[in-house]
Amino acid sequence: MEHQPIMSGQNRSYGIANPGFVPAAEGSAAMFAPPTAESHGPSAPPASMFDNVPGYEGTVMGGGGFLPPPMPAYPAPQPAPSPEQPHWSIPSIDEDTARGAFVLFASSKCCYSSAPAKDGIITSMEAFNTYRYRLETFTESRSTEWSHEPYHGQSVDAYVQQPPGPWDVPAKQPSFFVEDKQCIKVPYTSSVKACHNCLGMGRKPCTQCSGIGNKVCWVCNGSGYRHGDDRCHHCQGRGRDNCIHCHGQGSKQCDVCHGKQQLLVYIKLTVKWTNNSDNYVVEQLSGLQVEKINTVSGKELFRDSKYMVYPLVGFPDPSVVQASQRLVSDHQGKYSQTSRILQQRQIIELIPVTKVTYSWKDKSHIYFVFGNEFKVSADDYPATCCCSIM
Repeated sequence: MEHQPIMSGQNRSYGIANPGFVPAAEGSAAMFAPPTAESHGPSAPPASMFDNVPGYEGTVMGGGGFLPPPMPAYPAPQPAPSPEQPHWSIPSIDEDTARGAFVLFASSKCCYSSAPAKDGIITSMEAFNTYRYRLETFTESRSTEWSHEPYHGQSVDAYVQQPPGPWDVPAKQPSFFVEDKQCIKVPYTSSVKACHNCLGMGRKPCTQCSGIGNKVCWVCNGSGYRHGDDRCHHCQGRGRDNCIHCHGQGSKQCDVCHGKQQLLVYIKLTVKWTNNSDNYVVEQLSGLQVEKINTVSGKELFRDSKYMVYPLVGFPDPSVVQASQRLVSDHQGKYSQTSRILQQRQIIELIPVTKVTYSWKDKSHIYFVFGNEFKVSADDYPATCCCSIM
């Protein structure tokens, strides 16, 4: 199917030549007339531009929403063996490790003196290991919208045959649990239309000079003279300057079709892969905030990955079992409605937490060392100052 470019507006001028004003810029002559209101074209193609494509009825400009996936044919999830409990402990850190982590923490803060970390006397250390359960659901979602780009000879295939359904278009899937996004032209939906922004002319009136091509000279305010009979050298006595935005032409290249006059209009399919993750941390009595525990790693005790995981069964801590049952049910109900679940993964980690009590200047203070990274939290550090930049 051949489509000839629209030629009706190719040589059209936006104004008439003004014999009293010779533009300095090269190009077609600009109109010399009182300014008019700015001309704003439509920001999107009219709805009538888009024909209904079988299987894509209701697709609109700006997005048609997420498309529900076909019914999955996954086998029912089966219970996985629960991890065995032996060796579920992390050796307590010694005093040198706790102090070394504290010194590094203090040195990383520009307003902290290192004296308490180096010279404070550690009076007690308590270990508080805790569990963290994580459920990850890796999903694929698809959405469609009408899109367009300047036409410069691309393939036009609308109505050659029926386009594939949104979930039948092949896409290159990334590795599991790695987020990605891909935009695809749906086959057999591309057609050529006149540009809606410039009405197929390739150019639009300049909004800075209202299509005139020139403005009143800012030096002489349009009089052509500066002082008495001194001719204005800025505008050469004409009283007007060429518009610098359109170089005196009164029009600019259309920024939608880039001067091509036509647009390739097609349905764009957006495929998005998302790793949806939720954590549950068992409450521990150390006093360290749960939110901080989620910033570190721990000793992995259990990992289960398949299309659809089964909630934990028989884990020693009942709160972890309850969290697994709740999150698995929530994820499967939430994400299966608007996306396709590709893989699920559940992980249990043992996170070490050590509460350190130390004395500094006859006062008692505490800090926490937690995670495999030996991260430190010290909300009541006793030697801080305010820095100011002069």
